[in-house]
Amino acid sequence: MPDMTQPPARTLSALGLYRRMAGASIVAQLRYPGTFAIQAIGNFVTTLLGFFGIWSLFRRFGSIAGWDIGTVAVLYGLVNVAFAVAETLGRGFEVFGGEYVRTGSFDRLLLRPRSTLLLLLGHELRLRPIGRFLQGAFVLIAGLWLAPHVQWSAVLVLPLAIAGGAAMFLGVLIGQAALCFITVEGLEVVNVLTYGGVEAGQYPLTMFGRWLRRFITFVLPLAAVCYYPALFSLNHPDPLGVPTWIGALSPLAGFAFLGVMVLIWHRAVAGYVSSGS
Repeated sequence: MPDMTQPPARTLSALGLYRRMAGASIVAQLRYPGTFAIQAIGNFVTTLLGFFGIWSLFRRFGSIAGWDIGTVAVLYGLVNVAFAVAETLGRGFEVFGGEYVRTGSFDRLLLRPRSTLLLLLGHELRLRPIGRFLQGAFVLIAGLWLAPHVQWSAVLVLPLAIAGGAAMFLGVLIGQAALCFITVEGLEVVNVLTYGGVEAGQYPLTMFGRWLRRFITFVLPLAAVCYYPALFSLNHPDPLGVPTWIGALSPLAGFAFLGVMVLIWHRAVAGYVSSGS
């Protein structure tokens, strides 16, 4: 009888394969350390300048509609760290249309005895987003330091929120790749959900109209992985009346969204017609 306490051999084999693919990608990117350093620093500075605009606004007016710089810094840090993780893992899905569908190279992945999701995750473990990650982490820590009412439960909720946010953004990239089976090339409009989502997640939900609040809560669960966990961690009441405790569970919506996008991906792959080349 098999030992159910041990992970399946297939799972260990898949993890080993991904580890080797990721290692090869990292070695390739570090072959030119000067170029990598410039890219990472540029990414850090660019995102830092984005927060500088928010900081200048609050420095001028103090607090805006009950929101202080500490609370907004937590929102900013959460969404940027989560997106940096998704950017690092999801490069294969981001370039899927141009490098796999249009050229017919996706056929080669189908011939390999591994999940196409795993192979695309191993396409490139991109290191450049480390600049955004470090900058977002710095702002997040600074926000927790400046915020007046931080709960100890934030130690558990915020990592869950980052993981849920990364899962959500990765789901968007997988959905974008699945759409390429129809459009061949990736659509720029999807950037509204990725880079646009990062921009929207940096601000309180109350700043947006009702239709947009509903969209980024129930369709793209951006508020669930960023806004509500931040309110829970900072013990900040929601002006819209949602109970604060929701923020302890809402990051799970990011994983549910990823699960839906994975199902859509499998449906799209099942309907894929080979180029024959």
